[in-house]
Amino acid sequence: MSHYSPAETAEKSGFSIDTLRYYEKIGLLSGIARNASGRRVFSDSDLQWLGMLRCLRGTGMPIAEMLRYSELARGGGETVQERLELLQEHDRRVEEQIATLRAQQEQIKTKIGYYRDAAALCTPATASV
Repeated sequence: MSHYSPAETAEKSGFSIDTLRYYEKIGLLSGIARNASGRRVFSDSDLQWLGMLRCLRGTGMPIAEMLRYSELARGGGETVQERLELLQEHDRRVEEQIATLRAQQEQIKTKIGYYRDAAALCTPATASV
């Protein structure tokens, strides 16, 4: 198993060192090992967990729900159903966001088409040689 410094972990996870500290402080990261001098040392398992947190945060899950998911994940096998329900609800919200973005993208594409047509009408004809 590999071990990573906070700086390496920040680089690999995409989270800042301050965010790593904050996530540890609020309980999203737990059981982070310390080396002999007391500095945090992250494992491959920690990086995998940070990858899940990155996914959840990147898809708009609020910190409070991430904390709940984290608590449930530490709860072992008896919390599987709750974790499933929490992630299914989040997935439903993500689907709604995607649908909204697609509708907005169509509006943008319509406007692009309008401007493309307008630009074509305004472009002077190329002179014949």
